[in-house]
Amino acid sequence: MELTSLFTPQPKYLSGHCDVVGGAVVTTTDELSQRVQFLLNAMGTCASPFDCWLVLRGIETLTVRMERHENNAMAVANYLKDHPAVERVFFPGLESHTGHEIAKRQMKGFGGVVSFEVKGGTESVNTFLRRLKIFYLAESLGGVTSLAEHPATMSHASMPKDYREKTGITDRLVRLSVGLENIDDLIEDLEQALERL
Repeated sequence: MELTSLFTPQPKYLSGHCDVVGGAVVTTTDELSQRVQFLLNAMGTCASPFDCWLVLRGIETLTVRMERHENNAMAVANYLKDHPAVERVFFPGLESHTGHEIAKRQMKGFGGVVSFEVKGGTESVNTFLRRLKIFYLAESLGGVTSLAEHPATMSHASMPKDYREKTGITDRLVRLSVGLENIDDLIEDLEQALERL
Protein backbone atom coordinates (compact mmCIF):
# COMPACT_ATOMS: atom_id res chain seq x y z
CA MET A 1 0.00 0.00 0.00
CA GLU A 2 1.45 3.35 -1.02
CA LEU A 3 0.45 6.45 0.86
CA THR A 4 2.09 9.78 0.36
CA SER A 5 1.25 12.07 3.23
CA LEU A 6 1.52 15.81 3.03
CA PHE A 7 0.64 17.19 6.43
CA THR A 8 0.90 20.79 7.45
CA PRO A 9 0.33 21.36 11.19
CA GLN A 10 -1.99 24.21 10.29
CA PRO A 11 -2.84 26.18 7.18
CA LYS A 12 -0.39 28.74 8.60
CA TYR A 13 -0.45 31.80 6.37
CA LEU A 14 -3.82 30.93 4.83
CA SER A 15 -5.65 31.42 8.12
CA GLY A 16 -3.14 33.98 9.37
CA HIS A 17 -4.32 33.90 12.98
CA CYS A 18 -2.89 30.64 14.39
CA ASP A 19 -6.40 29.37 15.08
CA VAL A 20 -6.85 26.47 12.64
CA VAL A 21 -5.31 23.01 12.40
CA GLY A 22 -5.44 21.25 9.05
CA GLY A 23 -3.56 19.32 6.43
CA ALA A 24 -3.89 17.04 3.44
CA VAL A 25 -3.48 13.37 2.64
CA VAL A 26 -2.32 12.65 -0.91
CA THR A 27 -2.63 9.10 -2.26
CA THR A 28 -1.27 7.35 -5.31
CA THR A 29 -4.30 5.21 -6.23
CA ASP A 30 -8.07 5.60 -6.48
CA GLU A 31 -8.53 2.58 -4.20
CA LEU A 32 -6.44 4.14 -1.46
CA SER A 33 -8.23 7.47 -1.90
CA GLN A 34 -11.55 5.72 -1.30
CA ARG A 35 -10.20 3.98 1.82
CA VAL A 36 -8.89 7.28 3.21
CA GLN A 37 -12.21 8.98 2.42
CA PHE A 38 -14.07 6.20 4.24
CA LEU A 39 -11.84 6.62 7.32
CA LEU A 40 -12.21 10.40 7.29
CA ASN A 41 -15.97 10.03 7.17
CA ALA A 42 -16.11 7.24 9.77
CA MET A 43 -13.79 8.98 12.25
CA GLY A 44 -15.08 12.49 11.66
CA THR A 45 -11.57 13.85 11.28
CA CYS A 46 -12.28 16.11 8.33
CA ALA A 47 -12.19 19.87 8.75
CA SER A 48 -15.16 21.36 10.53
CA PRO A 49 -17.28 23.97 8.75
CA PHE A 50 -16.04 26.57 11.23
CA ASP A 51 -12.38 25.74 10.54
CA CYS A 52 -13.08 26.00 6.81
CA TRP A 53 -14.70 29.38 7.39
CA LEU A 54 -11.66 30.57 9.37
CA VAL A 55 -9.37 29.63 6.47
CA LEU A 56 -11.69 31.34 3.95
CA ARG A 57 -11.74 34.44 6.16
CA GLY A 58 -7.94 34.46 6.25
CA ILE A 59 -7.59 34.04 2.49
CA GLU A 60 -9.42 37.35 2.00
CA THR A 61 -6.47 39.24 3.49
CA LEU A 62 -3.69 36.84 2.41
CA THR A 63 -2.14 39.07 -0.25
CA VAL A 64 -1.81 42.19 1.89
CA ARG A 65 -0.64 40.17 4.90
CA MET A 66 2.04 38.38 2.87
CA GLU A 67 3.36 41.67 1.52
CA ARG A 68 3.72 42.98 5.08
CA HIS A 69 5.19 39.70 6.38
CA GLU A 70 7.79 39.69 3.62
CA ASN A 71 8.69 43.38 3.94
CA ASN A 72 9.07 43.07 7.70
CA ALA A 73 11.06 39.84 7.40
CA MET A 74 13.42 41.39 4.86
CA ALA A 75 14.04 44.34 7.16
CA VAL A 76 14.63 42.02 10.13
CA ALA A 77 17.03 39.82 8.11
CA ASN A 78 18.98 42.87 6.92
CA TYR A 79 19.19 44.18 10.48
CA LEU A 80 20.35 40.83 11.90
CA LYS A 81 22.97 40.10 9.23
CA ASP A 82 25.01 43.10 10.36
CA HIS A 83 24.55 42.64 14.11
CA PRO A 84 27.73 41.76 16.06
CA ALA A 85 25.87 39.25 18.29
CA VAL A 86 24.60 37.28 15.27
CA GLU A 87 26.67 34.53 13.65
CA ARG A 88 24.55 33.76 10.56
CA VAL A 89 21.13 34.66 9.15
CA PHE A 90 18.97 32.27 7.12
CA PHE A 91 16.42 34.01 4.91
CA PRO A 92 15.99 33.26 1.19
CA GLY A 93 15.47 36.95 0.45
CA LEU A 94 19.13 37.69 1.28
CA GLU A 95 21.52 37.36 -1.64
CA SER A 96 23.94 35.57 0.70
CA HIS A 97 21.45 32.72 1.27
CA THR A 98 22.44 29.52 -0.55
CA GLY A 99 18.91 29.11 -1.95
CA HIS A 100 18.40 32.75 -2.98
CA GLU A 101 18.52 32.19 -6.76
CA ILE A 102 16.23 29.16 -6.60
CA ALA A 103 13.79 31.05 -4.37
CA LYS A 104 13.75 33.97 -6.82
CA ARG A 105 12.83 31.61 -9.67
CA GLN A 106 10.26 29.55 -7.78
CA MET A 107 8.57 32.04 -5.48
CA LYS A 108 6.75 35.35 -5.79
CA GLY A 109 8.09 36.41 -2.39
CA PHE A 110 10.36 35.14 0.36
CA GLY A 111 7.89 34.68 3.20
CA GLY A 112 8.05 35.85 6.79
CA VAL A 113 10.31 33.33 8.56
CA VAL A 114 13.84 34.38 9.48
CA SER A 115 16.24 32.09 11.31
CA PHE A 116 19.58 33.08 12.76
CA GLU A 117 22.36 31.82 14.98
CA VAL A 118 23.27 33.79 18.07
CA LYS A 119 26.96 33.97 18.96
CA GLY A 120 27.65 32.15 22.19
CA GLY A 121 25.86 29.13 23.56
CA THR A 122 22.43 28.20 24.78
CA GLU A 123 22.64 30.72 27.62
CA SER A 124 22.97 33.59 25.10
CA VAL A 125 19.94 32.26 23.22
CA ASN A 126 17.94 31.98 26.46
CA THR A 127 18.92 35.51 27.50
CA PHE A 128 17.84 36.83 24.10
CA LEU A 129 14.48 35.01 24.24
CA ARG A 130 13.76 36.14 27.83
CA ARG A 131 14.40 39.79 26.89
CA LEU A 132 11.96 39.91 23.96
CA LYS A 133 8.90 42.08 24.57
CA ILE A 134 7.01 42.12 21.25
CA PHE A 135 7.98 38.71 19.84
CA TYR A 136 6.08 36.02 21.76
CA LEU A 137 7.86 32.79 22.64
CA ALA A 138 5.85 30.20 20.68
CA GLU A 139 6.27 27.41 18.10
CA SER A 140 3.95 28.46 15.29
CA LEU A 141 4.37 30.68 12.25
CA GLY A 142 2.29 32.53 9.71
CA GLY A 143 0.15 34.54 12.10
CA VAL A 144 -0.25 38.28 12.36
CA THR A 145 1.74 38.35 15.63
CA SER A 146 5.52 37.99 15.66
CA LEU A 147 6.82 34.85 17.33
CA ALA A 148 10.27 33.58 18.35
CA GLU A 149 11.30 30.04 19.15
CA HIS A 150 14.37 27.96 19.97
CA PRO A 151 13.96 24.89 17.72
CA ALA A 152 16.51 22.75 19.63
CA THR A 153 14.44 22.90 22.83
CA MET A 154 10.99 23.50 21.37
CA SER A 155 9.72 22.39 17.94
CA HIS A 156 12.58 19.95 17.24
CA ALA A 157 13.43 18.86 20.80
CA SER A 158 12.35 15.26 20.11
CA MET A 159 14.99 14.87 17.38
CA PRO A 160 18.33 13.39 18.51
CA LYS A 161 20.92 16.16 18.90
CA ASP A 162 23.34 14.72 16.31
CA TYR A 163 20.54 14.54 13.72
CA ARG A 164 19.37 18.09 14.56
CA GLU A 165 22.89 19.40 14.05
CA LYS A 166 23.28 17.54 10.72
CA THR A 167 20.15 19.33 9.50
CA GLY A 168 21.43 22.73 10.70
CA ILE A 169 19.37 22.98 13.88
CA THR A 170 22.09 23.98 16.31
CA ASP A 171 21.67 25.05 19.94
CA ARG A 172 22.39 28.63 18.79
CA LEU A 173 19.55 28.72 16.22
CA VAL A 174 16.52 30.97 16.75
CA ARG A 175 13.52 31.02 14.41
CA LEU A 176 11.38 34.13 14.03
CA SER A 177 7.95 34.26 12.46
CA VAL A 178 7.85 37.93 11.59
CA GLY A 179 4.36 39.35 11.96
CA LEU A 180 2.58 42.51 10.90
CA GLU A 181 3.62 44.88 13.69
CA ASN A 182 5.36 48.17 12.98
CA ILE A 183 8.84 47.32 11.70
CA ASP A 184 10.53 49.98 13.83
CA ASP A 185 9.02 48.36 16.94
CA LEU A 186 10.21 44.91 15.86
CA ILE A 187 13.77 46.08 15.17
CA GLU A 188 13.85 47.94 18.50
CA ASP A 189 12.70 44.78 20.29
CA LEU A 190 15.44 42.71 18.64
CA GLU A 191 18.02 45.40 19.37
CA GLN A 192 17.28 45.55 23.09
CA ALA A 193 17.14 41.74 23.33
CA LEU A 194 20.50 41.31 21.58
CA GLU A 195 22.20 44.07 23.56
CA ARG A 196 25.41 42.96 25.32
CA LEU A 197 25.11 39.29 24.42
